[in-house]
Amino acid sequence: MKVLIAEDEKDIRRLVVFTLERAWYEVLEAPDGREALRLATENQPNLILLDIMMPFLNGYEVCRKLRQITELKDTPIVLLSAKAQNYEIGEGLQAGATDYLIKPFIPRELAAKVKQILGEGDPKHSNGPR
Repeated sequence: MKVLIAEDEKDIRRLVVFTLERAWYEVLEAPDGREALRLATENQPNLILLDIMMPFLNGYEVCRKLRQITELKDTPIVLLSAKAQNYEIGEGLQAGATDYLIKPFIPRELAAKVKQILGEGDPKHSNGPR
């Protein structure tokens, strides 16, 4: 399974990549919204994790654009953000996000969320590469 992480903060991106690679996912990395849109279009990942505050295009904009692309319109999108107000979460869901994970998050929580959304059950019972 292929997961795209779009996050401008390098340390957070590294943490997400490390966490997901340990759970046997192929991970694509984008440091900004434009690159996220390009990688998503070219690679059609199974899941997209989007930071909201990124250069060039923010996570809301990327989410809206992805929902207009036929091949990606049903791809699960999880917004990652420190923005935790109800109206901000609502804006993300209105933009087309499947779910919302508030920063800071526990890596194990992120892996569990990814597995849940991709329908892979309990992350503690992973049997290796997919």
